[in-house]
Amino acid sequence: MPYARLRTQNLPIGSGVIEAACKTLATQRLKRSGIRWRQAGGQAILTLRSLCQSDHFERAWDLLAATYKRPVGLPRKVIALSGHRARV
Repeated sequence: MPYARLRTQNLPIGSGVIEAACKTLATQRLKRSGIRWRQAGGQAILTLRSLCQSDHFERAWDLLAATYKRPVGLPRKVIALSGHRARV
């Protein structure tokens, strides 16, 4: 590790910063009592938490919203509730 260069750039040298980030980002959410995660669900939570904690959530959400648009229509069979009509 080029310690001198890292010090001149005010970059962290030890692993404490990374360990703290892992603890706040992953461990606090994924290792709660009684919780089990599948890989896809755990990855989704980590992705959302990392976007939120790095202040990139809004930009990522805008990108996702632009990418995954689908037209939404009324279902074919709708049962009207008493006194209510389906709006189009």
